[in-house]
Amino acid sequence: MSSTVVITGANRGVGLALAEHYQQEGWQVIGVCRQTSEELARVAAKVVEGIDVTQGEDIARLEASLAGHTIDLLINNAGLLRDDVLGDIEIDSLRQQMEINAYAPLRVSEALLPLMKKGSKIANITSRMGSIADNDSGGRYGYRASKAALNAFGKSLAIDLKPRGIAVAQLHPGYVKTRMVNFGGHISPQESATGIAACIKALNLENSGGFWHSNGEQLPW
Repeated sequence: MSSTVVITGANRGVGLALAEHYQQEGWQVIGVCRQTSEELARVAAKVVEGIDVTQGEDIARLEASLAGHTIDLLINNAGLLRDDVLGDIEIDSLRQQMEINAYAPLRVSEALLPLMKKGSKIANITSRMGSIADNDSGGRYGYRASKAALNAFGKSLAIDLKPRGIAVAQLHPGYVKTRMVNFGGHISPQESATGIAACIKALNLENSGGFWHSNGEQLPW
């Protein structure tokens, strides 16, 4: 019986590349998104669309739609990047990034925990921009803060879920050529997905809670 992976934000970019990667590896892919794409429909065994991960009723609908499934891997990938500049910061922008990048992965993880088992894994797609020690360029206030919060949530999840046999990782995808960065990255979504999948494969209860680059490098908090 094939393993099942649930991926949020699976309709394009890194999420779609991850869906394609796991489908090629023989996994049953369940893609979660606000609006599906032809590419996702081709590789996913199931698509749950119309899901806004910041909305409690949508998360409840996601949970209900997955009843009966066992989740071997949950990848919290949906995210939002805004370029908040000092002197022109909008609090609503910071709040929205926090909702999508930090609160939503925690809410989705908590909602889907009943469908996970010993040996299941959670991968939070974060960013090295969430590293306080690595911040040498400033700016991007909402994105940095929300990813730092996600890292903190993920670390606590790892500790709380270890007795249940569920490992958790915070993974930086690299600087990827996606719409989020106007396709100005250094690596392709496919290269990123391959690296992320390798990190997830290496994830276990002993190294659970860590913060890694998709190239395998451990990143500073």
